[in-house]
Amino acid sequence: MMLRNLSFITGIFLLISCSPSLPGDVAAAYKTLPENIDFNRHVKPILSDRCFSCHGPDKGKLQAGLRLDLPESALAELPETPGKKALVPGSLRNSEVFHRIISNDPDYVMPEPKSHLTLTAYEKAMLIKWIEEGAKYKPHWAFIKPVKNKVPQVSQKTWVKNPIDNFILQRLENEKLAPSAEADKETLLRRVTFDLTGLPPTIAEMDAFLKDHSPKAYEKQVDRLLASPHYGERMAVDWLDVARFADSHGYTVDRIRDMSPWRDWVINAFNKNLSYKNFITWQLAGDLLPHPTKEQLIATAFNRNHQQNMEGGIIEEEFRVEYVSDRVNTSSEAFMALTVGCAKCHDHKFDPISQKEYYQLFSFFNNVKEAGKYHGTMPCPYPLCSLPMTRKIKCSPTLKALSS
Repeated sequence: MMLRNLSFITGIFLLISCSPSLPGDVAAAYKTLPENIDFNRHVKPILSDRCFSCHGPDKGKLQAGLRLDLPESALAELPETPGKKALVPGSLRNSEVFHRIISNDPDYVMPEPKSHLTLTAYEKAMLIKWIEEGAKYKPHWAFIKPVKNKVPQVSQKTWVKNPIDNFILQRLENEKLAPSAEADKETLLRRVTFDLTGLPPTIAEMDAFLKDHSPKAYEKQVDRLLASPHYGERMAVDWLDVARFADSHGYTVDRIRDMSPWRDWVINAFNKNLSYKNFITWQLAGDLLPHPTKEQLIATAFNRNHQQNMEGGIIEEEFRVEYVSDRVNTSSEAFMALTVGCAKCHDHKFDPISQKEYYQLFSFFNNVKEAGKYHGTMPCPYPLCSLPMTRKIKCSPTLKALSS
């Protein structure tokens, strides 16, 4: 038994002695790190902001042949330093990244001083713990299938009223914060009314809520607000911004363009609780559905919200291509949460989108027969149409439906 205990103690001593020591500020920050580190949430933002400018997707600025955005490169032998690797999962001593980020030598430390980028002690500690835990990479969050997380255990169980509270309280406890006290009823009603309708509660609504002492008084107010027509108006505000909604053409000759039928469709879609699948499909390709309804045709005006130029001296093909690019960029941001537009000129520097893939997506929107110049002197009788009447182009049934 004594020999077994001695062997165990010796093993622990060797393990500790083999782990490099950390600078004082980094060691202190290490103790404040969350228990579970996620690559996309905790590590990738640091690498993207401080490392990818020299060791990321941009081939033109790549230094030392090292790409830290790709695990196959980060875990491989360094091209310019044989025998060394940037990352060795579980081993700080053998990971060049570790030695570089804690160094004080200006000729060795990373990020290098001339980049004017630095790592805080907390960020260094985060990278160190990530390496210790295996330096595991994950794909871009948008490409990971959502999974249902286990409800976390928390210490203040009496504070929890539903499972969502567990996730909120866990984060608060990790940040060493305490929940705020519950607001008074007047404040609660003002908050939820502004959140769901964008308007303040009326005096009558406030009085009714204050007099309601039932256990579900608040839930009844939420149900009332969700049934209000103002709910759709409030929810539509953010979507109209994403979809670059405007009632004018947007260039120097900025004349009125009535897009109100599409705006009203968006409001009604939220009030009717239209499924997200249909919300996407109808806006992108409602006119391509079998026997499309007037509502489905109106939804496609999402693709017509771009600027339209009616200046006399423009090159029409140039602006027709601009309109197609606008649809690609807006659709990617609105439906995929990706800045695909960066790949119009080069491979994306931060997200896994190549320039070739950009123009493959571009081709989907490049099949609309339209002109790059809007001829305002002879406008089409259909308000949402951008086709010039001087061109003999068959008008789309979609545009007729939008304006009828």
